[in-house]
Amino acid sequence: MLVIGIAGGTGCGKTTVVNRIIDSLPAGSVAVLSQDSYYRDRSDIPLEERKHLNFDHPDAIEFELLAQDIIALKEGHSIEQPTYSYITCTRGEETIKVEPRKVIIVEGILVLHSPVLKSLLDIKIYVDTDDDDRLCRVIRRDIIERGRTATDVLERYEHTVKPMHREFIEPSRRNADIIVPNYGDAAVAINILLTVIEKKIGNESSTRF
Repeated sequence: MLVIGIAGGTGCGKTTVVNRIIDSLPAGSVAVLSQDSYYRDRSDIPLEERKHLNFDHPDAIEFELLAQDIIALKEGHSIEQPTYSYITCTRGEETIKVEPRKVIIVEGILVLHSPVLKSLLDIKIYVDTDDDDRLCRVIRRDIIERGRTATDVLERYEHTVKPMHREFIEPSRRNADIIVPNYGDAAVAINILLTVIEKKIGNESSTRF
């Protein structure tokens, strides 16, 4: 089993990189664990207070549980991945069953910051994107998918997302084995990454872009 960590700032294009890896490897060979599924449950506080929590700080993530799930998968056991609602800012009652696969991708903004996660990753990847591009993607995503207003998104970006990126996420770039520059077409960088993955898992049947 190969465990790959993919990190980078909010809106950097991590999901795009994850999907290209999945599409390029044999069907059923990849499982994905999202850091966002492991936000700590804060249903004990009022909704209005929850909306103002700092979700970009490492303390917001239950890294211990995520690490336990990765270890369980590496040992050949299935796990029940939590779910999280960005609308209610609480952990859901339902879980998603994840089976061990040849490749496990762990993606999230703080994946390369957490010491406990770094020790479990075989390949560490950082997706690098211009701040302006990330902001545009965050505005579109949060308005469409998370029901926030443009004003709310901009205030959160200025007071939470941007400072947390500078303090925790950007410095974790130095922990990466591979940096994917996502400034438009990242196909070349992803192809290099796929070559590394194939060599690690002994798979020569991937589809190139």
